[in-house]
Amino acid sequence: MGVSRCIALLGGSFDPVHNGHVALANYFVTLLAPDELRILPAGNPWQKPPLKASAAQRIDMLRLAFERLAVPVVIDEQEIHREGVTYTIDTLKALRAETGPQASIAFLIGADQLLHLRTWKQWQKLFDYAHVCAASRPGFDMAALPPEVAREFGRRGASAEQIRTTPHGLGFIAGKLAIDISATQIRGALQHEHSVGTLIPGGVLDYIQQHHLYKS
Repeated sequence: MGVSRCIALLGGSFDPVHNGHVALANYFVTLLAPDELRILPAGNPWQKPPLKASAAQRIDMLRLAFERLAVPVVIDEQEIHREGVTYTIDTLKALRAETGPQASIAFLIGADQLLHLRTWKQWQKLFDYAHVCAASRPGFDMAALPPEVAREFGRRGASAEQIRTTPHGLGFIAGKLAIDISATQIRGALQHEHSVGTLIPGGVLDYIQQHHLYKS
């Protein structure tokens, strides 16, 4: 029985969304040719300090950042509306229940998140609901991965074609994403009125300035 469709899923705080997020999405859209890119803004990320922009503002910025992507983009608000702390495993379970067993779900992360993956709730069970696809920044050292994470990706390693044509359970680490941007760095630059023009999509920067975000 074949896969019904392929959904690429990109989660994050997006506070603010930046060109690194767009590059990560574009990379996997090109690689996997998914039927849909699902963007998942975090509600109350348990491993990070409180968010600066409101949920509505982050969603507005996401729409502006991803409006020209080559595949349909859906902004999934389930984590924003969920009460209490959000865990990726709960979100993937909900998405799997929604899409059914035959959809391929590719959960996209930056490789720096792999360093912390073993601290995520039930991280090994993520593979029961999705594939986990990471793209590394320049200079990222695979040898720095925690041994259990490296082992998991070692035994689950797959090609883009296999990820597209099976529902879940595989891992993929790409080493070619030459973008090194962090939202923390951008918020700091905006606060001190430094230029961030090359780091953020133009429409998002206009929005930030119009709404006086990240000033204090």
